[in-house]
Amino acid sequence: MIGVDLGTTSTKVVLFNMKGKSVAYANNPYPLYQDTPDMAEEDPEEIFEAVISGLTEVMRRGDVKPGELKGVSFSSAMHSLILMDEKDQPLTRVITWADNRASKYADQLKQNGLGQELYSHTGVPTHPMSPLIKLIWLRNEQPELFKKATHFIGIKDYILFRLYGEYVQDYSLANATGLFNIFEMDWDKQALEVAGVTREQLPRLVSTEYQLTGLARSYAEVTGISVDTPFIMGASDGTLSNLGVNAIDPGVLAVTIGTSGAVRVVVDKPVVDPRGRLFTYYLDDGKWVVGGPVNNGGIVFRWVRDQLFSPEKITAEQMQIDSYEILTDIASKIPAGADGLLFHPYLGGERAPIWDANARGSFFGLTRQHTRAHMVRAALEGIVYNLYMVMLMIEGVAGKPKAIQATGGFARSELWRQMLADIFEQDVNIPESFESSALGAAVIGMKSLGIVDDLSVVKDMVGVTKTHHPNEENFAVYRELLPIWIRLTNELAGEYDSIAEFQRNHPNPRAKIAEED
Repeated sequence: MIGVDLGTTSTKVVLFNMKGKSVAYANNPYPLYQDTPDMAEEDPEEIFEAVISGLTEVMRRGDVKPGELKGVSFSSAMHSLILMDEKDQPLTRVITWADNRASKYADQLKQNGLGQELYSHTGVPTHPMSPLIKLIWLRNEQPELFKKATHFIGIKDYILFRLYGEYVQDYSLANATGLFNIFEMDWDKQALEVAGVTREQLPRLVSTEYQLTGLARSYAEVTGISVDTPFIMGASDGTLSNLGVNAIDPGVLAVTIGTSGAVRVVVDKPVVDPRGRLFTYYLDDGKWVVGGPVNNGGIVFRWVRDQLFSPEKITAEQMQIDSYEILTDIASKIPAGADGLLFHPYLGGERAPIWDANARGSFFGLTRQHTRAHMVRAALEGIVYNLYMVMLMIEGVAGKPKAIQATGGFARSELWRQMLADIFEQDVNIPESFESSALGAAVIGMKSLGIVDDLSVVKDMVGVTKTHHPNEENFAVYRELLPIWIRLTNELAGEYDSIAEFQRNHPNPRAKIAEED
């Protein structure tokens, strides 16, 4: 089985055997375009090329013979939006979850109460990440462009349209648009009316186990995949990450940090938070994922490396070693709590726990005794403090967690794993398979094809490479600092709008960048 994970900064393609072990792997990056402080877009064609290249690469590396590949299944980042014209050509780039340009319209829905009303039957918090809010923004601020669109789709829909010529969207990704009713399992009439779109302009809804067959012959020839090989829809990356780390039983918490991050738990039916702070997303029959996403995960660590440690980064590249390992080694020499230096990681606004697109990052507690090493330690801790706040909200809906499964790029860092155990005061298990979303997609594909009977087979595929136990001395420090960090979060909230407005009115002429993975 092949699992394809369409991520924010790269597409990962993994060839698995039937026991869930990785046989071949490809990771193809692409830029994230941020021409203005609030923009976060990708080029759909660059992503499509990354998919085709990845499929071709793993088929070659895995030496897959005709007929050996059972299927290809997909995971995808949520909340993406592409406008397509009458000739099925993109009118826009991919507007990603990280794009905050629709923040004004999210604020309006919050203020008039309509946001909470929509959340109560869609399970998607009111935030500019949501395609619902993006559509309202486009309709109001780019009406001519909006009128030209005949279809409104996501990035996975675009990939599958290129391969099969049909607009289809699985329940899981549809659920994340803010346009889908989680209790009726259909497009939500009220949400469609608010967005100003019709169901005919949206992809056809299908299950996460739906199969597509009849791959375009030109792409079959390029990739080496038979035209008859079924492509399975799969689900969203967040829900599949829970599956891929075997966090699908009640009370088992999945904590993920890649470019962004999330804290999630599986429940057996859709539930919503009375205050609209948690998402509820479909995975499979009888399995719903409740949790909170954060914008600021590994992307913050990248900023620290690029802006505060650029000489070390250059040296690492020249020596062909991992620059992130250098930074974590530097941070590990600083004691827990970074000698009282706190960092709020809101470099790209924030979703959970504060749901404020105008949020901005900050260091607090700086003294002349603090060094760059303290700053990198504080940045890593700030990311985990933020995840801890999300966990507290989940406790209110699903109860106290019984176990934590950690995954994502950060899970490769010994320092970060120990921080997570110390701050959460819980044992943290690190599954062997670090590409959890791709594995989750493969397992969904196996179930769709009848190779396995139940998703629970994933427990035999994941394994645990290491369990980290809380360090009593460290969590005593964090117990003192966490209340300060949380109070400070609340204090700063009143000024985020002001500083964000200033930045919009005085844009940095050097802000036009294309970030590469």
